Amino acid sequence: MIDRRTFLLGGGTALVGGCTMAQTPPPQTGGTGQVPPVYQAIYGPRPDERFPIPAVDLARVDAIYWRREVANPTGERPGMVVVDTGSFYLYWTMGGGRAMRYGVGLGREGFGWDGTATIERKQAWPTWTPPAEMIAREPELEQYRNGMDPGLGNPLGARALYLYQDGRDTLYRLHGTQEAHSIGRAVSSGCVRLLNQDVIDLYERVPDGTRVVVRPPSNPLLG
Repeated sequence: MIDRRTFLLGGGTALVGGCTMAQTPPPQTGGTGQVPPVYQAIYGPRPDERFPIPAVDLARVDAIYWRREVANPTGERPGMVVVDTGSFYLYWTMGGGRAMRYGVGLGREGFGWDGTATIERKQAWPTWTPPAEMIAREPELEQYRNGMDPGLGNPLGARALYLYQDGRDTLYRLHGTQEAHSIGRAVSSGCVRLLNQDVIDLYERVPDGTRVVVRPPSNPLLG
């Protein structure tokens, strides 16, 4: 289980589709080839959103982190979220031995975490309220003690899924980001961030009450 002290150190940072994706061939990595049309559509602009989302600059995201359906490597039953911190992947497990895989950004050294939790609530275009521990580390955040309004500049992005343990808010979130360069890197204070287009897709698939397993980097999956 996730240690409460680790949760508090992580502080629930805020640095946390509509497309239905059928099985697709693996994207090509490297080189300067054109982005396949399916990915242009998946990561294109979302003008339908409350705050219109621009297209992702996929040149800033390694193609291995683009969303795709894969064979489920997690060993978990369908209907779970599994975060593989060793490879910067998040899996939504599905039936038929399949899983939807997303690239993620994770907590930098000293703020990472692993264990189990439950998604107790979800929010579209959430308000971000930095915890007192984070404000103490970064006094410039004092202006947001009572919350930052939703929007593209909000660190939680377009969607947030709130992780609880034993009925208590852990302060960790699965959330969106506009910072494409952060995917596949350890840059936040502990939360799991997805591209906004991806977190919208995940949000629409995952119900409240979903179990989340975060696996440590010492045992990466191979999917």
